[in-house]
Amino acid sequence: MTSTERIAFLKGHGTENDFVIVPDPDGRLDLSATAVARICDRRAGLGGDGLLHVVRSAAHPEVRAQADEAEWFMDYRNGDGSIAEMCGNGVRVFARYLLHAGLVEAGDLAVATRAGVRRVHVAKSGDVTVSMGRAALPEEGVVVTLDGRSWPARNVNMGNPHAVAFVEDLAHAGELRAVPPFSPAAVYPDGVNIEFVVDRGPRHVAMRVHERGSGETRSCGTGACAVAVATARRDGVDPARTGTPATYTVDVLGGSLSITELPDGTVEMTGPAEIVAEGTFDPAWLSAALA
Repeated sequence: MTSTERIAFLKGHGTENDFVIVPDPDGRLDLSATAVARICDRRAGLGGDGLLHVVRSAAHPEVRAQADEAEWFMDYRNGDGSIAEMCGNGVRVFARYLLHAGLVEAGDLAVATRAGVRRVHVAKSGDVTVSMGRAALPEEGVVVTLDGRSWPARNVNMGNPHAVAFVEDLAHAGELRAVPPFSPAAVYPDGVNIEFVVDRGPRHVAMRVHERGSGETRSCGTGACAVAVATARRDGVDPARTGTPATYTVDVLGGSLSITELPDGTVEMTGPAEIVAEGTFDPAWLSAALA
């Protein structure tokens, strides 16, 4: 890009998990980790838990093979610029942007991600349902320790890794500014999202989360799915055995998500997604950030 070229951005959120959206259909922008971190900086940039780089699948080497199945690729980055395989709230906001921009119509569509193609239903009402794939439940878990308290954490993978700990009080998670200590560290060599969970009622829980690369966020879609599956297994519920879908309400700091696990193991997440602003980057500032 040139120092005078105008590049568009939008801001959106899903249950207050907020993102900078950068439309780049032809994949022309080289968004380094440093550039993404500057854009997501809440004081010196636009601010966001992450960045949604909107690229046609055919234009991106990582997912070109998925282009026949999904036209659009969600090139997701954490707030520190690191790459993540998947972001559930991000997929909902990504789909809402595609509708907002007139690139898709309300209804069903497919979105390419590093964790595979995700099927999405965009309702005109504002809610978006995402088929999040199946949860993997590796046997080896970890123990999370904070302020003298320890909890076993269930290992759940939703395309990205999660450790789900059931606690007596969400306040026990502390400030969540740093990664909560866990062991053995070798279980998650690439880092992990850690959820702290309390019960609110029948099939109703609340959570806080520390997301790798972002710190504590107001919501985490893949985390809510991991929490719902972990809670179901704790409750002795397995739709693959009963043949009956299991739905849990998961409260996050920014709202509530409805998570349903189907008998075939597929997990569906339903929640709101909003576009709140759009504009253009200052060309000189963006050129410096990209440099």
